[in-house]
Amino acid sequence: MLHIKSLDEGLRVFKALGSDVRIKIIKLLLQKKDMNMNELATELNITNGALTGHIKKLEDAGLISISNEVSGHGNQKKCSVHLDKILIDFDPQSTPENIFQTELRVGQYSDYSIYPTCGLASYEQLIGEVDDPRYFAHPDRYHADILWFTKGYVEYIIPNFIPTLQKIDQISISAELASEAPGFNNVWPSDIHFYLNDVCLGSWTSPGDFGGVKGIFTPDWWAPNWNQYGLLKLLVINDKGTFIDGLQISNVTIHDFNLDYKSTIKFKFAVPDTAHYVGGLTIFGKNFGNYNQDINVRISYSPIK
Repeated sequence: MLHIKSLDEGLRVFKALGSDVRIKIIKLLLQKKDMNMNELATELNITNGALTGHIKKLEDAGLISISNEVSGHGNQKKCSVHLDKILIDFDPQSTPENIFQTELRVGQYSDYSIYPTCGLASYEQLIGEVDDPRYFAHPDRYHADILWFTKGYVEYIIPNFIPTLQKIDQISISAELASEAPGFNNVWPSDIHFYLNDVCLGSWTSPGDFGGVKGIFTPDWWAPNWNQYGLLKLLVINDKGTFIDGLQISNVTIHDFNLDYKSTIKFKFAVPDTAHYVGGLTIFGKNFGNYNQDINVRISYSPIK
C-alpha cells in the first residue's frame, strides 16, 4: 500500500496515472504478474523507445518495480506492480499536531510463540537455522530485518514517551506483511490478527507469500525461491474503531483501553491455529521487501482533562 498524506505529496503519482497508455501498462502487469519490456511493447503496439518513457514515470512514482532477467537474448528488464492499493488523505488538516513517533526493529519483540516453518535473518545473513523455533530467543534476533512463522505470534512493547499528563487518542502502526508458505506461494491466504494489550483488534487476510520477483530492497544473497516482499499495511485505532488501510475491521476503539502517559502498550501480530486461513506470517523490516521500513508507530495524544 502507498499512503499519500496530502494532495501535493501525491502529485507525481497522479501525473503518472494521467495517461491511458500507463493505465494499460498497470492493467497488463496486474493481469500477467510481470512482463519484460519487449512483451509490453508488443502488447501495447508501441516502440520500445516510447515504452521506456512511460515505464520511467511509473517507476519514479513508485507504482512499479524493475528487475533484470538474463535470457538467451541478453539482459531484459522485467516489470511488475508491487502495490495492492493507494490510500489518499484528502484532509491533511485533520491530522493531530501532538504526535510521538517511533519504530521497532522486526526482531525487537518481547514475547513469542511460533511454529515452523520459521526463521529470522538480518541484512547480512540468517540468524541461526531455519525451521528451528529456538533461534527466536537468539541474542542476534535484535538485528533481524525479516522473520517468518507458520502459526503463533510475536509481541512488541511499544515505547510510550508521550509527555506527562497526556492521554492517547490514536495509534497508527504500519508494517510490510505477507503470509508464510514453504518457499513462496503468491496464492496462500492467511488470517493475520492484531492485538493491543491482549484485546483482539481484528484481522486482515493476506492473499499470499510473494515471490518470483526480487524485492526492491531484498539482499542479493537471499535465495530467489524464497519470499521476496510483502504488502504495506496501515492499522489505525482511534475513537471511531479499528481500521486497516482506511477500511474498518472492528468496533474496538482507543477509548476501550484508557491509555495515557503511564500506560504499557503491547502489540501482537498473530496467526491463531483457530483462524480460517492458517497461512503464516512474514514481517519485513528495513533492507528487505519493497518498502525499506521497520514497524513504524505514530501515537497521537492530547491533555488529560
